[in-house]
Formats: sequence, C-alpha cells, structure tokens
Amino acid sequence: MLNITYYNQSDSKNTLKENRISTNRSDDNLIITDNTFGSRRTIKIKALTDIVLHQAEITLDIEFDNDSKFFLNGYQSWTDTKEAYINEYERIARRAKRFFKKNRNNDTFEKSSDFLINKFAFDRYGDVLFYDYDKNKLHGYNIFYIKGDKEFFSFNYNYKKAYLIYEVLRKERIVKLLADVRKCKINKGEEFTIFDYSFNNSYDLGLKEFYLEFKEKKQEKILGYTSWYNYYQNINENIILRDLDSLDNRFNLFQIDDGYETYVGDWLDIDSNKFPNGFDGIVKKIHSKGYKAGIWLAPFVAEEKSKLFREHKELFKKDKNGNFIKCGGNWSGFYALDFFNPDARDYIKKCLEYYMDLGFDFFKLDFLYAISLPRYYDTTKAIVTDMAYKFIRDILKDKLILGCGALPFTSSMYFDYLRVGPDVSLKFDDVWFMRLAHRERISTKVTIQNTIYRSIFNNHLFLNDPDVFLLRKDNIELNDKQKEALLIINALFGSVLMTSDNIALYDNETNKLLDKAFDIYYHAKNVSFNREKNFIYIKYTLNDKEESFKYNTVKGEIING
Repeated sequence: MLNITYYNQSDSKNTLKENRISTNRSDDNLIITDNTFGSRRTIKIKALTDIVLHQAEITLDIEFDNDSKFFLNGYQSWTDTKEAYINEYERIARRAKRFFKKNRNNDTFEKSSDFLINKFAFDRYGDVLFYDYDKNKLHGYNIFYIKGDKEFFSFNYNYKKAYLIYEVLRKERIVKLLADVRKCKINKGEEFTIFDYSFNNSYDLGLKEFYLEFKEKKQEKILGYTSWYNYYQNINENIILRDLDSLDNRFNLFQIDDGYETYVGDWLDIDSNKFPNGFDGIVKKIHSKGYKAGIWLAPFVAEEKSKLFREHKELFKKDKNGNFIKCGGNWSGFYALDFFNPDARDYIKKCLEYYMDLGFDFFKLDFLYAISLPRYYDTTKAIVTDMAYKFIRDILKDKLILGCGALPFTSSMYFDYLRVGPDVSLKFDDVWFMRLAHRERISTKVTIQNTIYRSIFNNHLFLNDPDVFLLRKDNIELNDKQKEALLIINALFGSVLMTSDNIALYDNETNKLLDKAFDIYYHAKNVSFNREKNFIYIKYTLNDKEESFKYNTVKGEIING
C-alpha cells in the first residue's frame, strides 16, 4: 500500500490532504504513476496545483522470522551500522523522547531541559531531529537486506532526489519504506520521482543488481599516516616532520589533520606558532619522499570562536526563528555555513583553492553532514546534499577526496574514499557517558562493526576508509588483542589503511604483525563474514590458502581457528 500526504498550497487553510493508492490514480491536486519493471519499482507524481509533500510511505509485502538479520545502514559516515536481530534496539530510541526536544512543525531547534544536550548538541550529529525514533522500530538508509530462511534485498535508485528510509516494525512484523520528502514543494505542472527502488527475494541477486548500478571503482588503495589519533590538535612543525621521517617507501600518503589552523573555519590562518614556516616546505618534503600530501578541512562549518563566525555571521544558516544552526559540540561549538549564500560558497572555494595552490593532493573533508541540518525548505535533503558535494568536486577537480561525517550514497558520486564508521577511540568503547549520548560517538567497538558490515560498499560506492590502526605502546588503552583485531579487520575489509603512530618506535614483534597485515591488505581475496549473535565468523583466501577466524564483538578480540 502506498500512502502520500501533502499540503495543498492553493488552500487558504493549508489543509493536509491524504492520498492512499494501491494502483495508478489521481486526485484534483496530483497524478500518480506507479510502474514496475523487473525488480525495480518507480513511483512519480505530477502536481496539478502547487503542493508541499508531508509524508510518503509504502508497506512491503515481505516476511521474516525471529532469527532474521536486518542490515540497517546508518544515516551518515559515523552512524552505527550493522546486521541486527529483531530483538535488538537502536540505543538512541530509548533516550530520544527524554533528551531530544523537537518542533517538527517548524523545524526549529528547541532547547532541551538537559544541560549536556544544550552544551554539546548531541542531537545534531545524526537523524534525531527529523526521524521519529521509537523502541518498536529499527531503521536504515538507502540500502537494506534480510538474511535468514527468508531473504530480501533492496536499494534506492532515487538517492539524488530523495533518501529512502527502510523501517522494520517489530510488533506489526512489517517493513515500511519512507521517502525523505517532507516539506518538498512541487510546483504546478512539475513531475517528481518520489520512490525508485529495487526489490529482490534473494540476497545474491539483489547484491548483483546493486553492483551493476554501482560499477567497480579503480582508485588506488591508500597506505598512509594521519596526525590526529596521537596528537589530536596538539601538532606542530617538529612533530609533523619527525613522523614524516619515520615512514618508509611502503606508504603513499602523509596527511596533516586538525590543529594547524587558528580556529576551525579560519582555514586561511595557519597557526604561525605551530607552523612558523607555513606548509610550503612540508609539502615539498612529503612529495620528495614519494607520498601524496593530504590536508584536513571541515569546509561547511566554523566554530564559535573563529574569526569567520564572529565577524561574518551573515554567512551562516539560520532556522525559521532566526537561530544559527549549531551542528555539534566539538571545539567551541560549531555552526553551518549557508550553502545558498553566494558569499559563503565563495569563501569555501577560496579556502579549498588555497590548499590546492600549496600543492596538496588529498583532501580529507569532515563534518559534511552539517550541510543538511536541519532541512532545507521547498526541496529535499538529498537534492541539497548532491548540490553541495558536487560543488566541492567541481572545485577540487581531479584531487583525491576522502569524505567523512558524510551521507554515503551522495558521496558515491563525488568522493573517491569515504569513512564508513565513527572515529577510533583510544579505549575500546570510549567513556561510559558517551555511550549514552548519540549514535555517531567515537568508538573502536562500533567502527570495527561498521567496517565489516559496510564492506559491501567497498570499491563500488567508493573505497572504504575504516579509520586508523594503532599499535603503539603509549597513549592508548586498547589491549594488544584489540589492537590486533583493529589492524587485521581494517586490512581485510577496507581500502584505506592509515595510522597516527610514529612507526620508528615499533619493536620487532609489532613490525611482524604489521607485515602480516600489509600482506592481507594487498593480497587477501574472497573475504566474507557471517554474524552469529556476539561473534562474526570471517573467511578469506591468502596466497591460495583458506584462512578463517571469529571476532568477538563484545571483547573486541580475534579468536583463531
């Protein structure tokens, strides 16, 4: 059953209309066409008067049982993603009504009664502001499958126009499709594709169709260094040059992360106390060693203390009540630039071109979800995100782009690499209060999980970045088995393998483990996995030999054999 609700703009009372159909039909305000060809269904509407969409949903006629596993792809790069059983919960659902206050009619940011939510804006990183969390529901974005005695596979062909939310309702034992079209205006005479999705009752056939749509990528694998996960913002010229000298010719990328700029958003102001000689000499030295030079930026945001935010507030997006769009609590709190402001776009372009002119080859672009907060009126989140990511690609031309904190399906069209999980944490599952905060929190436990389950994207949507491995002995709380699991699983399932360690300090035993991982990274084939409760069973072929192990998701350790 298809259900579409909308507002009729010609009605002075702006009355909500409802249109339920099971076959092609129309009413006084719109014409609906519903066509199925093979395993693809496309539903379009044509407006006969100006309308604003409110909701569009389809209830699927599929079955599942208590042992079925549902693939739930998270909203953005960092959102936890896995195969879930029907009795598992989305952690945020049990806390959302208590902590996250939303004004759904006006899409404004109300203040919560909770101090931490107001201070750190935990409700801004994911989809809490626009998706109705409920303990009865499981949900994911743009791709979905069921494994078990009864199989199903589906993905969204319409990701350029409207994101597709797959919703599992455990009590009703049904699966719904929701098109993310709320507040999208369709003018009289215009046609709009509201649903366009595949459906297969076979996992293998569905995956084959997915790979036919998203052809194999031929980009180079990355073996690199990033400064973040050892020093965080406490970097300087001496640290960067020292760690650069520690790398050997197996590496092909050296990336400078956050901490070089005076404030996030002031990208043209390199901190002269940390980098008195600027970046010219550093970039030349990176290139002299045969590496690509990488730089980190968050082009769509600026922090509250930045000169950009203090002096040019006209460049920042506001909600309908005139509040600036706060995107999270990092740094001094940070805000979204207004993408539809030409001066804001000019500033983003100027900053990116500045680092291109310095000779950087590789751009890690972070916190990209901010461009979609909370929503844009008259259009969809998918359309705006597509415009913004294309804008970046048009500026950077043939430079390599690693997206982070980004929306995956849109990223597939414009980015070479994408982070597929949250940041690695220096302890396995971060501190206890962050585990209660939001689904995009830093967590080694979660990012390993995402690395495995999102491996179906690798080499098709983009090349997967599972984040760093860390083998050092100091400044870390992961035990040796957890560090080994992080390294080996990243090498098996990813196409970006990076570290923040000074590898010159590795002992012989650590170097042997690293050599093993490099062999796996470049030569492992036929990698597969199967979840059974708290264990994931992993198989692969290496040098014509079948290998296998199981991964304990609770302890974060590999069990051989």
